[in-house]
Amino acid sequence: MRRYLLPLSAGLALASGCAHYQPRPLSPEEGLHRLEERGFPDPGLRAFMERATGSRFEAWPPARLDFEQLALAALYFHPSLDVARAQWEVSRAAGRSAEARPNPTVNLQPGYNFSAAGGATPWIPGLNLDWPIETAGKRGRRIDRAAHLTEAARLGVFQAAWQIRASLRTALLDLAAAWRRESLLERQAEISRGLLGVLDQRLAAGAVSQLEVAPFRTAALKVASDLAESRRAAQEARVRVAEALGVPVQALGGIELGVELGASPSVTPDPDPASAHRAALQNRADVRALLEEYAAAEAGVRLEIARQYPDVHLGNGYQWDQGESKWTLGIGLELPVLSRNQGPIAESIARRGEVGARFTALESRVLAEVDRALAARRTAREQVERAAALLASHRRQLESLRAAFQAGGADQLDVRTAELEAAAAELLHLDALIRADQALGDLQQALQAPFPGGGLLVPSAPQSPASPPHP
Repeated sequence: MRRYLLPLSAGLALASGCAHYQPRPLSPEEGLHRLEERGFPDPGLRAFMERATGSRFEAWPPARLDFEQLALAALYFHPSLDVARAQWEVSRAAGRSAEARPNPTVNLQPGYNFSAAGGATPWIPGLNLDWPIETAGKRGRRIDRAAHLTEAARLGVFQAAWQIRASLRTALLDLAAAWRRESLLERQAEISRGLLGVLDQRLAAGAVSQLEVAPFRTAALKVASDLAESRRAAQEARVRVAEALGVPVQALGGIELGVELGASPSVTPDPDPASAHRAALQNRADVRALLEEYAAAEAGVRLEIARQYPDVHLGNGYQWDQGESKWTLGIGLELPVLSRNQGPIAESIARRGEVGARFTALESRVLAEVDRALAARRTAREQVERAAALLASHRRQLESLRAAFQAGGADQLDVRTAELEAAAAELLHLDALIRADQALGDLQQALQAPFPGGGLLVPSAPQSPASPPHP
């Protein structure tokens, strides 16, 4: 009996090294508490930003953060990046599963001899060991497919980071535009009040009629309405900035958001469309991730084809028969007579075709995004130039009228009207700057150049030879 107590003891020893379940319950209350505590004083954010920028902050939290620093804060806080990282970890765990080899099985087969001779034990203990051997490179195909899927999930982290960056840029641009528009509308409202004051004086003197004053009153009411809408838009944009950062809106208190309109020089030449197309297809994380999915689908086809060939099962048996040790050796094969794995092969081929069709559709969408962004960039730059020329013309006219008014050659009403027209031209110029900055952001998002500080998004991990380098 001692002979088969040894494998049983070995099995119990292996079982003692197994992983054990550790509960991690979710609580909405605890989650709410963690989200409400998020903010810039977090020392982990400071360490993250110092690693990313290579410089130390003298004071923390800083009083002002520019766009790149705010983008780093969004990468630190935003939960969607945690989701992408978790999906990558799931793929990495699946890769470890793909590397696993099938375990041998052991069977205890005790027998009993009812015709045993007197004095001999009637028990015939036996033990069989079955050792499966995979053939046709199935394990290598599994590992290859898992490696490509893991790389696709890793690239998904960068795609999520680009989406976070784009959302933050749009929200900050909307906030800066709302602030600037509010300032210009306040000035325009002040000018309108001054103009109406002059008209009211002339109306009291009988120099003008109510019919002549009515359009100016309507214009003043529209300015007041636009000002109220701008203030509402600023509050909403501030909430969207907090959402894009992944923090509650109260966390923005005491932090100056450093974003400027028209920061990019309008003289920057537009990229060549052909070069932009190539750059987008080479850089974009979603394109590269889908290429990895296609490579995984290719590996899946090879795996299913390899599964046509049966695995080998080596069997080794031992039996202790009334004092005699008996050994047996066997080889087992599955007979592929009823199924040659044709169904899974057809499914894998169809899945590869589906991924290929998705890639073609993605390429078409990416090229269209680049073309739209380039066209919007050119149009926006032209609009900025025209709006700047119009604003300069109104300012020259206003200065001329002010000089004439000082010399007694112009009327105060003419000066006020010119001030109102110049303020309206400033709003047109602001709208053109907003469209230009948004077009630049759309172009950057369409091209997706290598992500700044990409090494901080995911830790280094072994990659398959076919995997592209880190963005």
